[in-house]
Amino acid sequence: MRSPRIRELRHAVTLLAAAALTLTACGSGGGNETGGDGKVTLTYRLWDDQQKVGYDKVMAAFEKANPNIDVKIELMPYDEYWTKLTADAVAGTAPDVFWMTPSQFPEFVTKGVLADMSPLKLDATKFHPTVVGSFTYQDKLYGVPKDWGIVGLLYNKDLFKKAGVEMPASLTWKPDGSGTFLETARKLTVDEAGKHPEDPGFDPAKVKTYGFASWNHYQTQWMNWVNSNGGKLLDQPFGKYAFNDDASVQALRFGVDLVNKYHVSPPATQTNPPTGKATDMFKAGEVAMFPANNALLPYVAPEANFELGVALMPEGPAGRAVNLNGLSEAVYAKSKHPQEAMKLAAYLGSEEPQKLMAADGYILPALNGLTQGYVDYWQKTKKIDVSPFVEESKGTTFPLPVTTGFTGFETKLNQIFNEMYLGKLDPKQAADQAVTEGNATVK
Repeated sequence: MRSPRIRELRHAVTLLAAAALTLTACGSGGGNETGGDGKVTLTYRLWDDQQKVGYDKVMAAFEKANPNIDVKIELMPYDEYWTKLTADAVAGTAPDVFWMTPSQFPEFVTKGVLADMSPLKLDATKFHPTVVGSFTYQDKLYGVPKDWGIVGLLYNKDLFKKAGVEMPASLTWKPDGSGTFLETARKLTVDEAGKHPEDPGFDPAKVKTYGFASWNHYQTQWMNWVNSNGGKLLDQPFGKYAFNDDASVQALRFGVDLVNKYHVSPPATQTNPPTGKATDMFKAGEVAMFPANNALLPYVAPEANFELGVALMPEGPAGRAVNLNGLSEAVYAKSKHPQEAMKLAAYLGSEEPQKLMAADGYILPALNGLTQGYVDYWQKTKKIDVSPFVEESKGTTFPLPVTTGFTGFETKLNQIFNEMYLGKLDPKQAADQAVTEGNATVK
């Protein structure tokens, strides 16, 4: 999961991509040549410095098994990654193999930047279906499934104990406010006088501890409300936005009501991106329940001075539906070493490397049946039971919107929904405006 500040930077990337990727057909391919010793050098680009430690081991194993191939790992900060990748694709010098996300995928695949994985004859049924679907275009797979992150509910066990509240086995919600979720959030919300939202004299302007953090973060927040209420983000993959239907608007209103009506969540003035402090508030012990992608764990766990728990996301009227954001290993369509690049991508989608990365706690592998290593790592090293993330992955999951224009639409979407969370724009008005703006960017 990327921070709100980082997500705002994508707008500049998109402006460049829209103008530049149309030129991708020009250029002669990657810039790596065969050395004098007959070896081929491939460039592998990623953005996560923590995962690079694991990939150093992975690439060493690959090179040992393939002595004619050297792999140069290129680490690049996320806020530079997409700008540089776009520029390199235009110049014909993109890395041979690189990470791809669902939200960026449509822009690159429709411009011919990504190689079709059909020659690898992968068995797609061996990978998580949501990841496979996220990188499928015109019935072809354009990336080897790498891993996935999923939204779960982090919670402060110390605050639960202090309030004398047990985490329900299943949190439930409905648009009218009924269910165990809101009931639990109310018990955990307390003002400076020790009063809860339903108590006489409760002061929403002087809340000491909030039961939940409801804020304008699409991946971990309102997109999950929408899907678990029976709404939908798109009418179809690579299609039009559709989250202004009745079910979606009801879900959006519920998310806003948690802030402005029920007062169990911090006000949007404190949480709205790009300067919001929702994550900091959770780490500081000011919020009891906080939806987050499991990828946030390495950043939250070391700083939390409380016992951290993981629970299933609340279940809505249409069941539990959570965002599962997968990555793939993409191969540059114009690589000068296509066979070797494909060989590397295929290896990265195999059991050995994905099992290694899971066992060191870096990823939840896209290859089915390998999640236990990740669970064991977090239990053994941090005493955190992360199995709810895995349980959720077996149920209803959905990707971020896979359609062209999303990265450019994202900034405007956040602006509109910031106003909605502030209570300045009705959820129906916000949804209609956002859908109109978003569909204007779909090509």
